[in-house]
Amino acid sequence: AFNQTILYGKEVDFKAVIDAARRYPMMAQRQVVLLKEAQEMQTFAQLQSYFEQPAATTVLVICYKHKKFNLNSTLGKVLKAQAVVLDAKSLYDNQVPEWIAGYLQAQKLKIAPQAAALVAEYLGNDLSKVVNELDKLALNVPAGSEVTPALIEQHIGISREYNVFELQNAIGQRNIRKANLILRYFASNPKKNPMIMVVGTLYNFFSKVYLLHALQGQPDKEVLSALQLRSAYFLKDYRLAARHFSKRQVEKVIGLLREYDLKSKGVEFNTTGTPDTELMREMVWKILH
Repeated sequence: AFNQTILYGKEVDFKAVIDAARRYPMMAQRQVVLLKEAQEMQTFAQLQSYFEQPAATTVLVICYKHKKFNLNSTLGKVLKAQAVVLDAKSLYDNQVPEWIAGYLQAQKLKIAPQAAALVAEYLGNDLSKVVNELDKLALNVPAGSEVTPALIEQHIGISREYNVFELQNAIGQRNIRKANLILRYFASNPKKNPMIMVVGTLYNFFSKVYLLHALQGQPDKEVLSALQLRSAYFLKDYRLAARHFSKRQVEKVIGLLREYDLKSKGVEFNTTGTPDTELMREMVWKILH
């Protein structure tokens, strides 16, 4: 496009960036030069002369990822004085569902808290990955609609019946039959349901159930804050699990999760020939019996 240039740190040196930034825009007041993956640019420090005297007709956007740039260095001090520095920190896991809801709202779509949590659990907090999948939904779902687990399954590929949240709830309700059905599905799709993700989700769930036991009698507002829950919608699942698992039983579950997390990583256990799905099945059996 006219007046927009995209450069990649791996492919250019400082001279190419300065040349692009010093060009005059075509039939406009300003041009945009976007330097992506600047952390890969070997001669990045040599851009200092440009930063000290930038072109008034160029908006130079620099994306520096994966590591924090040292703003106390000589170059960093120049940038602080001459530029707008945005430190875009990764969201915490418990902030992602709300972010998803906000992003979809901007696309004129609604999403239930459980559906947003499902997407967040499977896609993690890499927002570029999340946005790619949400954009698929926005392209295929009419504006004003509510994004349901069925639509998520159809357009993103996350099963609405056999996912880690359904396993978590089945275990919390001591529903052995449903837990086994989900584990059977996981065994047929091991890459989509890795042991590390399942253990992490269950550990997070039972840690909150354990905390809930200590909060008996407290008002919902206090409980939500302590459990770091954004919505009271999920509170019923934790309370149901707390009825099925005493405080001592939850302690046993957390111990099992730690044990099988180490086993899956080969710590004091020979994982050769033992698929994660077998370890998962054994772990869930011990939790439920």
